[in-house]
Amino acid sequence: MSGIFSAFRITASALTSQRLRMDVTANNVANAETTRTEEGGPYQRQQVVFEAKQDGPNFIPTSFPVNNSKPGQGVHVTAIVADDSPGNRVYDPDHPDADEEGFVTYPNVNIVTEMTDMLSATRSYEANVTVFNSLKNMALRALDIGRS
Repeated sequence: MSGIFSAFRITASALTSQRLRMDVTANNVANAETTRTEEGGPYQRQQVVFEAKQDGPNFIPTSFPVNNSKPGQGVHVTAIVADDSPGNRVYDPDHPDADEEGFVTYPNVNIVTEMTDMLSATRSYEANVTVFNSLKNMALRALDIGRS
C-alpha cells in the first residue's frame, strides 16, 4: 500500500505546484497595467520554476535495472523569478509616471501569454485531480477487496 501513498504525495505536490502557478499568473494579469511598484519601476512579470523532487538518481544502472529503479518524489517550486524582458514604452505625456520624453513604461505582461499559461496550469491541475480521484477509488476498492 506504500506505493499508493507515494502516488498520493506525488499528485498532491503537483496540485500544490500548479495552484501556485495559477496564483502567480493571476497576479501577473492583475498587475498588467501597474506602472509603479513599491520599488519605483513598472511591475515585472513573474514566472514559476519547477523542479522534480529526487533522492538521488531516478535510475541506477545495474544488471537488473527493473528492480533498482527509484520511484519519483513529485515536483516542487524552486523559485518565483522576475522576467527581465523590457516593458512596453507608450507615449502618454499626461500620465503621472511619464518620463521627461513623455513615455510611460508599462509592465512586460502579455495578457494572451498569461491566459495561455493559466489555461495550461488549469489543465494540469485538472489532470492531477483526476489522478488523485483515480488513486482514491483504487484504494477504496482495495479496502473493499480486503474486507471480503
